Amino acid sequence: MTDTVRPSGDSSVTEVARGRGIAAWRQIADEIEADIRAGRLGPGMQLPTESQLAVRFAVNRHTVRRSLAELAARGLVRATQGRGTFVEDRPIPYPIGARTRFSENVSRAGREAGGKLLDAYPTSADRQVAAALGIDEGAPVVRMDTVRYADGTPISLGSAYFPLPRFSGLIEAYRSFDTLTAALEACGVADYRRHETRISARPAGAEEATRLDLAPGRLLLTVDSINVDIEGQPIQFTRAAFSADRTELVIGS
Repeated sequence: MTDTVRPSGDSSVTEVARGRGIAAWRQIADEIEADIRAGRLGPGMQLPTESQLAVRFAVNRHTVRRSLAELAARGLVRATQGRGTFVEDRPIPYPIGARTRFSENVSRAGREAGGKLLDAYPTSADRQVAAALGIDEGAPVVRMDTVRYADGTPISLGSAYFPLPRFSGLIEAYRSFDTLTAALEACGVADYRRHETRISARPAGAEEATRLDLAPGRLLLTVDSINVDIEGQPIQFTRAAFSADRTELVIGS
């Protein structure tokens, strides 16, 4: 037997086949994916609610929920708490070169940059942080944890480290200016450049997936970087994780 339904995204008629070896949730996910690939559901568009999709496809909400989870696992949609499910935007080209600035990169891609300070506190440098900043292991540093957005969509998480006492006023400056470049300038760093970048990849952990509105296990591009001031002195070491579904790292020559 078959159920006649309307797909999400156009007015044509399609069918969810019963008893033919393909689960209903997978058929629905495939149908919505086809709408996305064909452009009937464009980047950033909100999908109908679970209830609306359940009516449209004549299935229960559990089946719809599994379909949406499958689409999220494919990197095609993202579910945002309290707002709904949206088609993923196209990946943002994110250049990495001598001058790598998050806000500039996102704005250049035609998106609105944003960020949120998750936590900030003094701590001790571990071996990797110390080596990157050219200080002793255990030396005092400021750690700042942030999440960065493009058009309200989270695209990266980062933990940045700055040596003390040079950057003892950095946290207050960041909270005042809301951008790292301005906060560093307030601490006496007129300009800085990228000295080193190391890129790898791994699956997202549970907390990272929640922070980035990703399905658990989606791929992250991890970026460890060192910035130096105009005299070549290391001022910042950052461990960042970018959603591979939402960013395309571009290495400049």
